[in-house]
Amino acid sequence: MPVGGELTLDGLLDIMAGRNLPLAINVKADGMALALKKTFARYGHTNWFVFDMAVPDMRSYLIEEVITYSRLSDVEPSPAWLERATGVWLDGFDSEWFSNQVIGDLLSQDKQVCVVSPELHGRDCMALWQQLLEFRSENRLTLCTDTPVDAAIFFK
Repeated sequence: MPVGGELTLDGLLDIMAGRNLPLAINVKADGMALALKKTFARYGHTNWFVFDMAVPDMRSYLIEEVITYSRLSDVEPSPAWLERATGVWLDGFDSEWFSNQVIGDLLSQDKQVCVVSPELHGRDCMALWQQLLEFRSENRLTLCTDTPVDAAIFFK
């Protein structure tokens, strides 16, 4: 919960000025699609996507043509609006339940895939990272991790 003094989106985009690095926006409130779209446009930042919004609110992001990822997880086995989503946020809350076949199937549907690394849920990441080596040259697959430097070295 915000307590005051948090970095704003404008503040973050000011820091990132001129560097169109990827940003995954974890949506935690409804009704923000147009405001987010306008803010990113104002800064000229085009390398971003949204995920994790309420399923009914996802519709507004799709209508606004915001790059939207639908969640596929051990808790949510049927991604909402998969046919309209640009990508899939692939998560394992309790285990690494998905195989490389699942990832390959999503990629074959022309979806971007962002895999949530297990350390974000308090588990060791090495087994999954080893599994993902098969896709290290696949530019439509990304990894959400708390240890990006370690991941960059591992997947080199």
